[in-house]
Formats: sequence, C-alpha cells, structure tokens
Amino acid sequence: MNSPAPPPSAQVDPRRLLRDLSPYRAADTRRSLYELAVTALPFAALWAATVIALQAGHWLALALALPAGVFLLRLFLIQHDCGHGAFFPGRSANDWVGRVLGVLTLTPYEYWRRSHAAHHAGTSNLDARGLGDLDTLTVAEFRARGRAGRLAYRLYRHPFVLFGIGPAYVFLLKHRLPVGMTGRATWASAMGTNVAIALAAGAAGWLIGWQVLLLAHIPIVLVAATLGVWLFYVQHQFERTLWDRQAQWSFHEAALFGSSHYVLPTALRWLSANVGLHHVHHLASRIPFYRLDEAMRALPALRAIGRVGIAESLRSVRLVLWDEGKRRLVSFREARA
Repeated sequence: MNSPAPPPSAQVDPRRLLRDLSPYRAADTRRSLYELAVTALPFAALWAATVIALQAGHWLALALALPAGVFLLRLFLIQHDCGHGAFFPGRSANDWVGRVLGVLTLTPYEYWRRSHAAHHAGTSNLDARGLGDLDTLTVAEFRARGRAGRLAYRLYRHPFVLFGIGPAYVFLLKHRLPVGMTGRATWASAMGTNVAIALAAGAAGWLIGWQVLLLAHIPIVLVAATLGVWLFYVQHQFERTLWDRQAQWSFHEAALFGSSHYVLPTALRWLSANVGLHHVHHLASRIPFYRLDEAMRALPALRAIGRVGIAESLRSVRLVLWDEGKRRLVSFREARA
C-alpha cells in the first residue's frame, strides 16, 4: 500500500509556494489566442471530416469521433481557464470566450463557473461535500446506510455509471435543465446556452441534415465528456489524497495535497491542457494552463507531490471510500475487513 497523504511540513509550505507562484499568474493575450486557434481549428477540421464521412456512409466517422472529442475536451479546458479568469488578462474576454465555447461543449458557462468555484472553495473538506464533486462517503457513513443506500452508492461508484452513464447525463441532460440551479444569473446562463445551442443546431441541421448532425456531434460530445470526467476523477480520487473535517481543514493544504499530479506523456499533457498538474492549479487557479509547466520547472518542490501515473490511476477506480482512521481512500473489500 502507498503511504497516506503527506502532512504539511516546513519543507513543503503551501502558503510559501502560493507566493512563489504569483509571477506565473499573468496571462498573455497572444499566447491565449494561439492556444485557442490551435485547438479550435483542428476541432473544426475534424468535425467537418466527420460530417463528410457520414454523408458518404463511411464508418470512418466513428474513428474520427475520438480525435475530435479530444480537441473538444481541450476547448472545454480553455473554457475552464476562462471561468477562473485565467485565460485572458481581462474579465470580459474570459467571459465571452467562455460563453461561446459553452455552446460547443454544451456547458452553461455561468452555472459551471459558479459550481466549479464552490468545488475549489471546499476541496477535501468532509463537511462541505456535494459542491461540484463526485460523491465520496466515509467508511463509517457507508456502514451506517441501510441495504438500499449501500447498493445505491455501489451502483453510483461503478465504472459504467461514473464514466458511461454519468457523462452522458451531465452534458446532454443535466446542463439543459435549470433544476437545482440557484440564482438568476445561473438560470439565465442555462437558458441562454440552450437557446444558442438550438439556433446553432437549427442552422447546422438545415445545412447538413438533422441525422448527420446528431450522428456527428453526439459521439464527439460523449468522447469529450467521458475523458473529461475521467480527468476530473483522477484529480481528486487517488489513494494518497487528503480529506479533513472542517476543524482541521485548511484551504492551502487541501489544494496542494488533495489534488493530484497526473504524470502523462508530453503529447497527452498538451492535449489535456496541463490539467494533470492539478495540485498547482488548485493552489493558484489564476495561472493560465500554458504556464503551469513553467511554474513546475521553477519550483522543484511541486514535482513530487501527489504524483499519480497512468497505471496507478486505473487502479484507483476501486478506491471508493475515505477511511478516516487510515487517512486514505480504500476499496469496498478493505472497508469490509
């Protein structure tokens, strides 16, 4: 077994690291426009190629859904940076680019921005769960549930639900319905995004046909959604993560030790917009994704924290409960023992 999350120490001081990260918060408009272009243009080309393949009745369209979905995910991650006010220097540019991208990603920008901000504010706080997080019970909470409650949680944490049904539900249905969305701005965001999606889909459906539109775009969205949920899962659901009750919880320590450093090959790091450097992002969310690598190189202390390799990330799917005594995530089998 791996050791529990490292406690804060004099050698790794999150507050000092946060101060050291301050110089990397400045966004560069030219670099941001470049990153937007090298993501949006390949996505548009792959989307058009998918449509052409479908109109020719070619199975190549299904194969094209994977790379197109990856670039759509990268657009979502640019939208994510916009939501943090990190992609452009000015708020207006961040908000308008985020809103436009929300039409492609089927994600209402204002609603997602606010719920994601709540996630950042309460990461790893056992007394503030349920805000933009995957549901995670403690061992004691799971044992206290009745048979039906334990079965429901087991089903929820099943990989087919988490990475199959869940992404489809969130991006195709939940984001369309302003149910549970509090505040006029978030409700307006959801409805405005729906109207924009309807107008864009209507124009595209008129040009290429509704069947081709749905067969082209829905698989691409599902690929992006599934990959996005997987990355979000790995960012906080790993064995050596950190959870605390409110009395012991610290924002800076939770940001650094409760978020992973997902170690990926260079190409995957680029395609995923450095979102695997999540411990740095949670500690200093105003750093543009294209400067996270630079910050990591400058601050060696960040490199060893929360490291999760691809093989370990796959094994982490079985870790479903937080053991407050052992201070780590455990499997159902370990919880029974």
